[in-house]
Amino acid sequence: MSEATEEAASSPRKFAFKKANYTSSKTVYVLVQCISDLTTENCTSCLQQIIKKLPRNETGARLVWPTCTLRYELYPFYNETLTYLSSPPHQALPPPPPQPEIYAGKGTNTNSIVIIIAIVVPLAVYVLLFIVVSSFYVATREKKTYETAAAGDDGDDITTAGSLQFDFKAIEAATDKFLECNKLGQGGFGEVYKGTFPNGLQVAVKRLSKTSVQGEIEFNNEVIVVAKLQHRNLVKLLGFCFEREEKILVYEFVPNKSLDYFLFDSTLKNQLDWKRRYKIIGGIARGVLYLHQDSRLTIIHRDLKASNILLDDDMNPKVADFGMARIFGIDQTEANTRRVVGTYGYMSPEYAMYGQFSMKSDVYSFGIIVLEIISGKKNISLYQMDTSVGNLVTYTWRLWNNGSPLELVDPTFQENYQVNDIVRCIHIALLCVQEDAEDRPTMSEIVQMLTTSSIALAVPRRPGFFLRTKHEQASPTMDSSALCSVDNASITHVVPR
Repeated sequence: MSEATEEAASSPRKFAFKKANYTSSKTVYVLVQCISDLTTENCTSCLQQIIKKLPRNETGARLVWPTCTLRYELYPFYNETLTYLSSPPHQALPPPPPQPEIYAGKGTNTNSIVIIIAIVVPLAVYVLLFIVVSSFYVATREKKTYETAAAGDDGDDITTAGSLQFDFKAIEAATDKFLECNKLGQGGFGEVYKGTFPNGLQVAVKRLSKTSVQGEIEFNNEVIVVAKLQHRNLVKLLGFCFEREEKILVYEFVPNKSLDYFLFDSTLKNQLDWKRRYKIIGGIARGVLYLHQDSRLTIIHRDLKASNILLDDDMNPKVADFGMARIFGIDQTEANTRRVVGTYGYMSPEYAMYGQFSMKSDVYSFGIIVLEIISGKKNISLYQMDTSVGNLVTYTWRLWNNGSPLELVDPTFQENYQVNDIVRCIHIALLCVQEDAEDRPTMSEIVQMLTTSSIALAVPRRPGFFLRTKHEQASPTMDSSALCSVDNASITHVVPR
């Protein structure tokens, strides 16, 4: 790679390839290239940075940066018969074919001039046109990069994500050609398969279907976002594949699937005692805090839910699925969108109804997850079973006001839990799901509340999406902030759905 880098940097074509014996029976093939207008120093620097990014345990890889690219494989992926087109800069190209001898004379000189003009003028026009087109392309690319950076995305695209681009053949081989028995799950985006590479590395391969609700924009977004995040409570993206109309994401393999797989199964939920669930709540909080505050980007997930929380060997949670995530710029606290994405039941009221999202939108979703972890029930399942009970938020709020919050606790705990801890978690969850976003705590405050029991908690206000009964609509006792008219008739607030 170093030899190829040196040749490419000093070559006018900024291109070179090499092959060498990898083992006694294998040969490694390397190809490097810079854009033609780079200086020798800049080309060398770009390729050296790529080399540092390459993993040392893969059998083939390709990295594409804005100004240079590198690829290596254990098979010839370029045509060796055309070596003269890419020969090293110090190797002489084949001599040109002999030209017919021109004899001195007036007529001959005139013909020669005509021939020279006929050759030189079109060539000059072609070169000039090439320069103009190249300059326009570079200017357009720089403008696009600047505009993206100004929007708060750091000028990132899928080629600058710094993650490894996998070859489709390698992924196909690792999953046994996407064998059905290797399938880990399926959703609206497509299917997830378990894969194993020759070096023993196990991965989860997220293969987007052609009819996926997660399109190319969301795919690129997930690569850009996750490639820059490194935290024990966030799933790690190992690379991606974008070829043959395939959009594939390669993640670390998390063996215990997702939180909802255990939480909402009558048998498997027994494996999640209160101690483990309390640990999961804390891990999710730290992962979301990293997204909001501790990473070099400010990221709003926008789709936090139990199925997007993966569990490793020790049941440690890892926040996953960043296809809907948004990167905030410096000092930006909220944004609006006409395209509301996410999962109903986990969306905050201001986001679901008005398209307004912020860090407090993720806080609301986190509160719903905490209530689901404590109760072992889905937020919307209660309404489906009994409309008089309402959703999980409404049910919890009624229990809290009645002074019986422990009725929410999953019966599988029996008596094996700390009452103070579980009541405190219910209290924190109700603070998270308050209707007014300004009343909700930040993730930093939530982590402190979970780790320091001496911190006093505020009195929670009415939650968002609270489903009132007729009696509750006529009585202000359920909420001191409730609006009631003098004649006890309900007041209707018309809001868009």
